Amino acid sequence: MENVLVARNLKKVYGSRGNVYTALNDINLEIKEGEFIGIMGPSGAGKTTLLNIISTIDKPTSGVVTIDKEDLAKMNEDKLASFRRDKLGFIFQDFNLLDTLTLKENVVLPLALARVNIKDIEERASSIGTTLGIRDIFNKYPYEVSGGQKQRAAAARAIITKPKLILADEPTGALDSKSSTELLQALSDLNQVKRATIMMVTHDAFAASYCKRIIFIKDGSLFTELVKGKTTRKEFFKKILDVLAALGGNFDEVTI
Repeated sequence: MENVLVARNLKKVYGSRGNVYTALNDINLEIKEGEFIGIMGPSGAGKTTLLNIISTIDKPTSGVVTIDKEDLAKMNEDKLASFRRDKLGFIFQDFNLLDTLTLKENVVLPLALARVNIKDIEERASSIGTTLGIRDIFNKYPYEVSGGQKQRAAAARAIITKPKLILADEPTGALDSKSSTELLQALSDLNQVKRATIMMVTHDAFAASYCKRIIFIKDGSLFTELVKGKTTRKEFFKKILDVLAALGGNFDEVTI
């Protein structure tokens, strides 16, 4: 499997002389095609900074990030904007759906803006809607459906452009436990059925238990990682809790 993302010697420093804060320190990271990766760590550990650099929102002080073999530092703003649109998919905690559009219109909006032909749009919408279990509510508006259904629509919108990498930032943060479980199962299905490559930042051990590999960050540096392998999700969940206990900090210890 090829690497979708490679980060080498990432460092991010804020401030200047005498008042310097190092948010990331010598981070090295690889994500292969088809992986479902979790990023965890206490508040202030550097998770959001890492996500912002990978998503091209921010730039590292030093180090290199390549996605799909392209060096982000070598792109101008126009190239970055098109790269973000074509190669990255985003799932946010607050859905970011347009209330004036139906769920289907929200989902296909990136394709419509890219002027993809109608036949291809319909085929992709039907396929992704079926995978995520929202095809039968495509004609409803965001204010007519549950938070979990909104978030699955947001996930569909993120994947419909066939991005190289999906970035999910605390995607279950605004959901109740039932909706969280439905979304996490949907992301797991996307990963397994569509071979979607997903990197998810989360505080939630339950959410993280759906990942195949988890990278833990503490004080801006890599702390350790866990690989699920052939263990059950319940066993993986317990291993995650053990690492979080060693890390310290505040986490959502949802029971399975």
